[in-house]
Amino acid sequence: MGNRDDEYDFLFKVVLIGDSGVGKSNLLSRFTRNEFNLESKSTIGVEFATRSIQVDGKTIKAQIWDTAGQERYRAITSAYYRGAVGALLVYDIAKHLTYENGCAHGGEARAFAEKNTLSFIETSALDSTNVEEAFKNILTEIYRIVSQKQIADRSAHEESPGNNVVDISVPPTTDGQRNKLQCCQSL
Repeated sequence: MGNRDDEYDFLFKVVLIGDSGVGKSNLLSRFTRNEFNLESKSTIGVEFATRSIQVDGKTIKAQIWDTAGQERYRAITSAYYRGAVGALLVYDIAKHLTYENGCAHGGEARAFAEKNTLSFIETSALDSTNVEEAFKNILTEIYRIVSQKQIADRSAHEESPGNNVVDISVPPTTDGQRNKLQCCQSL
């Protein structure tokens, strides 16, 4: 029998990306364990943690991957992006270069986000400002997109003329050949 943490309706992989030292690990630990470590060290490789939230009566389990920000680990960590359905781009507002590296553009972050139809929220892992909201926003948005896609796929499947085709094997005939029939079943 599984524990409560194993019960979820959706599992979403989200990655934290950004330069080294911008606070990705502290955002992760603040969201998943409500902890902050003023003396945290740079992540080597990748770490991850999970936490479940409720959205529209469904349990969403977030698997959040914290990637190393140092350039020398980029080739390794990019493999961990595979399968991710969302990303939080993290930069330090006191270090403009981390914003430019993360966004690959200059300008103001909010304007960049609006222009590119991205969500924007300022957070602080230190005092917990907007950390919960940032993760809940991205997970809720992913859930809504996935739910709409499932509804559309289900609807398209139900309207498909051959959606209930069943192969039926018929016993061999006298000449040893097998006959195969297709039968359509309507509901």
